[in-house]
Amino acid sequence: MRPKDRISYFYDGDVGSVYFGPNHPMKPHRLCMTHHLVLSYELHNKMEVYRPHKAYPVELAQFHSPDYVAFLHRITPDTQHLFSNELAKYNLGEDCPVFENLFEFCQIYAGGTIDAARRLNNKICDIAINWAGGLHHAKKCEASGFCYINDLVLGILELLKYHARVLYIDIDVHHGDGVEEAFYFTDRVMTVSFHKFGDMFFPGTGDVKDIGGKEGKFYAINVPFKDGIDDASFTRLFKAIIAKVVETYQPGAIVLQCGADSLAGDRLGCFNLSIDGHSECVRFVKKFNLPLLVTGGGGYTKENVARCWAVETGVLLDTELPNEIPENEYIKYFAPDYSLKIPRGNIILENLNSKSYLSAIKMQVFENLRNIQHAPSVQMQEVPPDFYIPDFDEDEQNPDERMDQHTQDKQIQRDDEYYDGDNDNDQNMDDA
Repeated sequence: MRPKDRISYFYDGDVGSVYFGPNHPMKPHRLCMTHHLVLSYELHNKMEVYRPHKAYPVELAQFHSPDYVAFLHRITPDTQHLFSNELAKYNLGEDCPVFENLFEFCQIYAGGTIDAARRLNNKICDIAINWAGGLHHAKKCEASGFCYINDLVLGILELLKYHARVLYIDIDVHHGDGVEEAFYFTDRVMTVSFHKFGDMFFPGTGDVKDIGGKEGKFYAINVPFKDGIDDASFTRLFKAIIAKVVETYQPGAIVLQCGADSLAGDRLGCFNLSIDGHSECVRFVKKFNLPLLVTGGGGYTKENVARCWAVETGVLLDTELPNEIPENEYIKYFAPDYSLKIPRGNIILENLNSKSYLSAIKMQVFENLRNIQHAPSVQMQEVPPDFYIPDFDEDEQNPDERMDQHTQDKQIQRDDEYYDGDNDNDQNMDDA
């Protein structure tokens, strides 16, 4: 029997305290809520919990253009009025606002995904989780769809140092356009996105006909759904396609983006998935026993996001969680049932995905996969070193002040370091 999976889990309470602004649907506070559910179910005792390093600008520039990274580093809410041309150039504004500590927020969530990839590469763990990551819309030179830095692309680039082929799977309600675009012309990454398509739904890409180009032709797979897809239809197609993809492509590692806006009742979504259906996809991918990097993504009904990612942390740990949510700092958000299940009233949309429509999509995807005769062979070069650029000269530091908290925390957190003081800075905005 295979030994128990070793799980690394990345979390920094600072990501949950940033505020996109009133009426903005992205609430990073959902990450604090998720973490407190993980703690209240005592899942942290079954994992190694880490605070990620803050990714250096040079690490972010492994994918993003240096000028874009430098601008994100420089811009603040107080100075943005001086940079109207640059704001337009980099697509910063209503969807992607400039807010306090924006760059540090990017450094932390990207650092978590990069650290997760490195731990997998170094065989320190079998599964790595970063619920703060999964910001799949960001492009090389611009922000998009609430995403500034594409941590997924950075994590995949890290995995490619050790693996000839990486499989990217995306179950967010929105198309994983930023990741697909980054790897559209290579066969070393296969991207598979399951998403809503049509009716001008953001980002407007992800047609089943979009299959990659040049060396990457047939290595981009898009599974476009209509409104109201339910558990049975979604999981049936997901399992059939992913099983065939893994058999055909033979990846060395998998990155799974678990956007929770595909759940029923999401503020921006239009699917009918329950947490059971969503988490069944995670369970299925885990069974391949390949190095697995799991991230969050979208999700705008924040109590359901927290429920979902806590359950999926349990799935990755082979731990079924009791339905009754234990006492925790955010228990009031789960009223009146205090249950892990999404209230049934949320599941109201008609399923517009006919059996014949889904069958046609599956046949098209399988036909494209048949064009891949076998997994591409890659002559692996000597592995480049992991990026690590120290931000201080140790000899010149006062020994009592030498290491800041983030530098120390390569490190497993002590039990007394868990965050229990996170306040929701927009709790009155929920109904805005």
